[in-house]
Amino acid sequence: MTFDYDLFVIGGGSGGVRAARVAAGETGAKVALAEEDRYGGTCVIRGCVPKKLMVFASEFGRLSADAAGYGWDIPEGRFDWMAFRTRLHAELDRLEGIYRRLLAGAGVETFDARATLVDAHTVQLSSGETKTAKHILVATGGHPTLPEVEGAELAITSNDIFHLDALPERILIVGGGFIACEFACILSGMGVQVTQFYRGEQILRGFDDEARTLVAEEMRRKGVDLRVNTNAVKLEQDGDAIRVTDTEGGVQTFGKVLFATGRAPNTRGLGFEALGVALKANGAVVVDEYSQTAVPSIYAIGDVTDRWNLTPVAIREGMAFVDTVFRGKPTPVDHELIPSAVFTQPELGTVGVTEAAAGEPVEIYSTTFRPMQTAFIGSEDRVLMKLVVSKATRRVLGCHIVAPNAGEMIQLAGIAVKMGATKEDFDRTVAVHPTMSEEIVTMRTSVRSA
Repeated sequence: MTFDYDLFVIGGGSGGVRAARVAAGETGAKVALAEEDRYGGTCVIRGCVPKKLMVFASEFGRLSADAAGYGWDIPEGRFDWMAFRTRLHAELDRLEGIYRRLLAGAGVETFDARATLVDAHTVQLSSGETKTAKHILVATGGHPTLPEVEGAELAITSNDIFHLDALPERILIVGGGFIACEFACILSGMGVQVTQFYRGEQILRGFDDEARTLVAEEMRRKGVDLRVNTNAVKLEQDGDAIRVTDTEGGVQTFGKVLFATGRAPNTRGLGFEALGVALKANGAVVVDEYSQTAVPSIYAIGDVTDRWNLTPVAIREGMAFVDTVFRGKPTPVDHELIPSAVFTQPELGTVGVTEAAAGEPVEIYSTTFRPMQTAFIGSEDRVLMKLVVSKATRRVLGCHIVAPNAGEMIQLAGIAVKMGATKEDFDRTVAVHPTMSEEIVTMRTSVRSA
């Protein structure tokens, strides 16, 4: 059978674009890609990139006060949201243009249209065209969801935050995951009065208990009204504001309410069920270790599979797909020991297992302290450095850092942990002094066993 293409990719996010351009540009495959919205996907358009730029913007709020402690007389400034937003959108337009040019340069034919599955080798475009391909790769990502709360339609999600015409004076953020916590810190740093509800005992479930406790303490100390064991049960319009009733019976009004309570894969209406492609209860595509679905010609990568919902992981999955299908080198996706960061203030960087999830006897090396830069000016800022070490093998099974720029530190620590470094390997490494990160290689005595 003759096909229009060797590969048709549905979705123009980071994973789909990488797979398309590498397959076309490096293996000579004939490739097409369809994207119904903007190229770059969640990460570039409504996720990692604009969020991190907002993190940078929010951190300048402390500049004048901190600088005064070092002898500088810098007038306190005023944050101009619209000036920032204008520049932000221009940057996202620039990045989307790069994605389009990369695809064109690799010889990928692109369609600005929604694509749905007709059969194992055919897609239907919303423009009316039908295309066939030997292989189809689905990389449609995910989207934020609203909970089943009365009046939830009055709230916004993380997709909307970058398009606000003005920042509210007060905002309620509902959720305790990394998206909720990051935006709580961002908006607080931009001068918004932030209240955060989380229904559980502590924010950042799944992260190391000691690390998430310190993040929560620092968020409260810096002005976030963080309330655990609390949830919103009803939202009502109150003039230009939103009146919120919580599980404790309290009633407050806010300029905006942001729900960051979950995301769902973008699989609805794509035609999976009719073809026999299995979906999980939450709609995620079921794939094997090679990202292949139950239909041999159809593969899926990235957030639509709900494995590790991180941009670099989607890119790695895309590369493994190309190696498997177009280079004749079956390559299972490696989801072990993935470093990640939560861009709260301070940041949380993590790789490997937590203390609670070690699954074997371990020794814990941990220290919290006031870093030099802010201790000098009398700040109570605190940071954490922590290692989880196997008693049997002495391998460092987990590394957890709460500190400014923890994301930068954990990237490098992740190399050592991935390589199987032992505690003694860390001990043999000479410290870089004076730095916060030197504590990672100078902790000699375990604080406890677990």
